[in-house]
Parts: sequence; structure tokens; C-alpha cells
Amino acid sequence: MLWNWQQPDWPNFTWKQARLAPAEKRFRSGGGVFLGTIRHIAGEQRRLLLVEAMSTESATTSAIEGEVLDRASVQSSIQRQLGLKADPKRVRPSEEGVAEMMVDLYRTSAKPLSEEMLFGWHRRLMKGRGLRDLGRYRDGGDPMQVISGAIGKPRIHFEAPPARRVAAEMKRFVAWFNRTGAEGRASLPALTRAGAAHLYFESIHPFEDGNGRIGRAIAEKALAQGASETADEPVLLSLSATILAHRGDYYRALERANKNNEITVWLAWFAGIALEAQRRTLASVDFLIEKTRLIDSLRGEIHPRQHKAILRMLREGPDGFKGGLSAGNYATITGTSPATTTRDLADLVERGALLRTGELRHARYHLNLKLQPPRSITINQRGDILEKTASGLLTEN
Repeated sequence: MLWNWQQPDWPNFTWKQARLAPAEKRFRSGGGVFLGTIRHIAGEQRRLLLVEAMSTESATTSAIEGEVLDRASVQSSIQRQLGLKADPKRVRPSEEGVAEMMVDLYRTSAKPLSEEMLFGWHRRLMKGRGLRDLGRYRDGGDPMQVISGAIGKPRIHFEAPPARRVAAEMKRFVAWFNRTGAEGRASLPALTRAGAAHLYFESIHPFEDGNGRIGRAIAEKALAQGASETADEPVLLSLSATILAHRGDYYRALERANKNNEITVWLAWFAGIALEAQRRTLASVDFLIEKTRLIDSLRGEIHPRQHKAILRMLREGPDGFKGGLSAGNYATITGTSPATTTRDLADLVERGALLRTGELRHARYHLNLKLQPPRSITINQRGDILEKTASGLLTEN
């Protein structure tokens, strides 16, 4: 079997742009909605949103690779690098490194891609891991393979070009990336460029380790540049968080795409993920607005212990506690007796802060926030945008 880079048309990818056109249109429209919404957020809140976005992307891009980071430590590192007040807690090299890469991605998103930029990301990301080829392309003699399965019976999902080809391949890749940007001679639509760039980079697999995380950063850079004409500051989408929610599909889609250079199916899959990421990002903004509204409406109206419980639920994000807050959860958070717990929760429901489902010991409490339900998005053969929700499947042309 020949891999995509072994075929005579490499790396001249082809695709059916008509199938992707509706997704590109939706992405541009969604960008306008996002910018219109974020303009209602004040400076301090916007900084909080930025830190939250970068912390989430740092943690989730690592989680895709099976690495679990302490999110609070990542957030603390990001705050320090942005010159914001931060918890002085000690941060491990792995957490500090991915945070540094994410901050640099944000700060340089509008700049052309360069090999020096990639080497810097690799040095930050892989600090303290004992790699031989740190901050440079791999130069080992063994094949670079993506494998799974038991020892002695490996399944090869992909084999990258030999090390001797990597430097030349990467020079061509960097030139292609910059040439296809908005300012380049052969500009591409945002989703198409980001999806092709991610696959192109992953197919070269230029580093000893960290290729997935850097490849997703490159896709984020392409998406941010695609929004740069209307945004007054860089926009980082919830790309890695969305890919993590579809991790199995992500690896299967990459594996299917690395066998030929007609990549319409891959680009359609990636476009759905990017649109879903854009929706997640907008949901984060809506959540911040709703969170502020809720806290303001309750200020001075509820007991401090109730306020503590509401803040604890809000720290879980738009979904609150998984499955809802129980009376037992509330008692643990606040240290109240069963009778006080019952009164407090009933009061919060009456005030409209919480919604209750179930009865008696099965009662669960959810934040009363006006948010759009989460939707997964796919692109079918005709280019229709299919949105799957809890209530069914919606189709839009």
C-alpha cells in the first residue's frame, strides 16, 4: 500500500469545493455573529474569556494525545504570561510548555508561519521530556510510524516520510501555508485551508513527538487568519475541545485521508468539526454573558452559602454538574443540614436561579441559563449541513 506522500500527485491535494461551499458560507456568517456578540463583553470579562479559551485548548489538545494536565496549573501559567494576576502554584514543565505554545499562537496568529515558529512551539511543548530532537526536525533512521495493537502484532495506521526528506517537505509546506493565506497568491477559504494544512502537516509528521498538538495549532492559526479581516483581535476557536469530543472519529478520518490526495471527505469532516467548534466558542461567550446576568440578579438577594453553591456550579461550565446538582452535592458544598438544604434549593428554584427535574431523592437542579443546546455538525455528500441535536436531525442547505 502506498501512503499519500508516496504517490505521484503528492502534495497537490484536490477536492470538490462545491461540497464545502455551504460550510464556508456558514463559517463566515458565524464569525460575524461571534464578533457582534463579543462586542458586548467588557475588557476584564474579555480577558477572562481569552484565558478560559486558551486554558481549555491547552488541556484538550493534550488530552487528545492521552496526556492529562492540571487545568488550574495551565490557566495559572497562561495568566502569568499575559501579565495577569495568577495563582503562584508550581507548574509542571508539560503544563507550562503547552500554555506557552498557546499564548505564542495567540500573539502571532496573524504573522506568516515559519520554521523558527514551529521549532519554538516544539521546544516549549516538549520541554522536560528528554527528547533528542528538541526544537528541530526528526533525524532518526527508523521509520516514523503511527501504530496500535499488541507487541509483536502491530497495526500500522500510517508511516511518515523518511527523516532525510523532512526538511525539504517542511520548506514546501511552510511556503504553501503562507501562499494560501488571505494575503497569498493562491488564497483558499478558511475551512478548506485549515483542514488541508492539518492533514498536510500530519502527513509529513516532522517531529519526534508533539506532531498532533502542533498540527492542531497550525489549523487554529489558519482559522484565526481566516477571521482576521473582520476581527479586531485574534479569535481562538474551541477546535481541540471539539476534536476531543469526537476523538475516535478524528483518528479514523485522518487514517482514511492519508492514503490518497483527493481529500474532499476529510475536508468535509473537518469543516463539520470547525463549525461545531465555532458554535462551542459562541456558546462560551453566551455562557459568560448569562453567568454575569445570573450573578448580578442574585447579588444581595441570597445567602452567602447559596451564592457559594451557584459559583461552584458555574465553575463546571455551561452544563453545570453532570446529571444535575443533588441535595447531597449541595450539602457537601455548603455544609448545611438536610432541612436547610431543602429550603435553600427551593428558594433558588423560586427565584429562577435553578431549574428542578425529578422528585424527592431523585430531584436534580440545573442552572437556569438561556443557552443553545449543543449540536454536532456533519457535511453530507451534497454539501448540506446536518446538525444532530437531542431532539433529532436538522438539515440545512
